[in-house]
Amino acid sequence: MVLPHLSAAHRLARYLTRNDADADDVVQEAFLRALKYFGGFRGEADQSRAWLLAIVRNTTHTWQRRHLADASVAEFDETVHSEAIADEDPGSALSRSDSRETLAAALERLPPEFREVIVLREVEGLSYKEISEVVNVPVGTVMSRLARARKRLQQALIVSDKDR
Repeated sequence: MVLPHLSAAHRLARYLTRNDADADDVVQEAFLRALKYFGGFRGEADQSRAWLLAIVRNTTHTWQRRHLADASVAEFDETVHSEAIADEDPGSALSRSDSRETLAAALERLPPEFREVIVLREVEGLSYKEISEVVNVPVGTVMSRLARARKRLQQALIVSDKDR
């Protein structure tokens, strides 16, 4: 029920922790929690993704508080953290890589509460209701956070484009 959502769980954890190794630890701990509390899950099978992502989010926040002192400040590097696709035209690959890096850098600069709703909506494709369940806020708050996050992301991308 939760295993099909492993990739989504790892992507969310990676965006929230900004580090692959930390994301691995968080996802492992989140899946252990999910297994431990699976008996308490009252939703339908199609709601398991939001349930699991909520556990990943909460585990990430717990993990970050626990590891605050030794938190890594490594910058997210799209070329290192993404799965490379190198078998295409080098020019277009370079352009796409540059765009990805620019977007990843802009995403990294967003405050965590904005970054998580953008990732859940635009990367994971969750509905507003599912996002509200994951982050435990009303749907209206999700909508306002998304609007502000999109605006900040747009502004960051415009500034980045002007700097070139």
